[in-house]
Amino acid sequence: MTHAITPNGSGFYGLGIAPQIMEALQRNKFHTPTPIQQKAIPVALEGKDLIGIAQTGTGKTFAFGIPMLQRLAQTGGRGLVLVPTRELAVQVQHSLIKLDSKTKMAVLIGGAPIHLQIQDLRRHPRILVATPGRLIDHLEQRNVVLNDVHVLVLDEADRMFDMGFAPQVQRILRAVPRDRQTMLFSATMPGEITQLALSCMKLPVQVEIAKSGTAAEKVTHELFVVGRESKHKLLEKILTQYHGSTLIFSRTKAGARKITRAIRAMNHRAAEIHSDRSFGQRREALEGFRNGKYRILVATDIASRGIDVRGIELVINYDLPEDSGNYVHRIGRTGRAGAPGHAISFAMPDQEREVRAIERLIRTSLPVSEHPELPKETFPAAHSLRIGRRSFGPPRGRFGRRR
Repeated sequence: MTHAITPNGSGFYGLGIAPQIMEALQRNKFHTPTPIQQKAIPVALEGKDLIGIAQTGTGKTFAFGIPMLQRLAQTGGRGLVLVPTRELAVQVQHSLIKLDSKTKMAVLIGGAPIHLQIQDLRRHPRILVATPGRLIDHLEQRNVVLNDVHVLVLDEADRMFDMGFAPQVQRILRAVPRDRQTMLFSATMPGEITQLALSCMKLPVQVEIAKSGTAAEKVTHELFVVGRESKHKLLEKILTQYHGSTLIFSRTKAGARKITRAIRAMNHRAAEIHSDRSFGQRREALEGFRNGKYRILVATDIASRGIDVRGIELVINYDLPEDSGNYVHRIGRTGRAGAPGHAISFAMPDQEREVRAIERLIRTSLPVSEHPELPKETFPAAHSLRIGRRSFGPPRGRFGRRR
């Protein structure tokens, strides 16, 4: 996307952003808005309800953060950002601080000391970033009231419904004023979220940068059909071929622990992140992955959103996701902000149905590769190789053969 040269040298000029926030953008070297920011910010600054659909890693936090901060400065009141995971809550806070370090904020998440959060609430923060369960805890204990919320943001709303937060979200919606601005952002738009939007928003403007379910533009895809007993060996081969930071997804917590142990036995630096780990352990793992202490991070789907780590070279779906929609969010951890990335998925021979569901969602076929040193496996019916007009996957020959 090209932008005209503007008087102050910033592509954000002309979107209606206040000078103070413009200075913060320039100070943090944000010069060109992403497509979702370009389209969403002017609409949201007018106070309109907004549904934003865009791929992960495209700058959605600034797309709602800039209008929220600016409108609260004009109208008073409080802002509330609901997110599905602790990691995403912390990430959102860090992004908002870049825009405005003076506005008081409180992060309300499970796994963190509640008494410290109560202290933060007593300082009357203007912005709350919260996971639904912990916010309900504070509401029940009367540590916070939400009758002054002027701007409500539901970030990764579909993920909140996937994680079973629908009753808590509905309860929170009943606690905030009807006369508010609501912004809903996500990469996918299932029917439950459409119904939520109809029930809690006023004539929302929909801004769609990519069709719901679209994978990150510069991420290439590759699929191996592999028996369960050969997965570890294939993983070992791949980890010797790729040398950059790698994020590996397991369906289960027990699986994540086993994969991490196996990777360490291969003499790779690895950490794990899942709901059995404390918030401190998860934060240490994520920070270690971000700063290079760990080259490999093994995660369950709790980490498919909220990991904002630049330069992840490879995402490996050791297990296919239970919900095909999570494929988009998993692979969105690489190829962020227009950078290239690669995604490799392991599918067992009886998982053709799961593969087809992913292909229907992303509207393209997953190119199938095979490793010359492993037994050849196939789906019961021959896998389609119709790739359309795009070519995915690494160059032929990295692992020997492309079917």
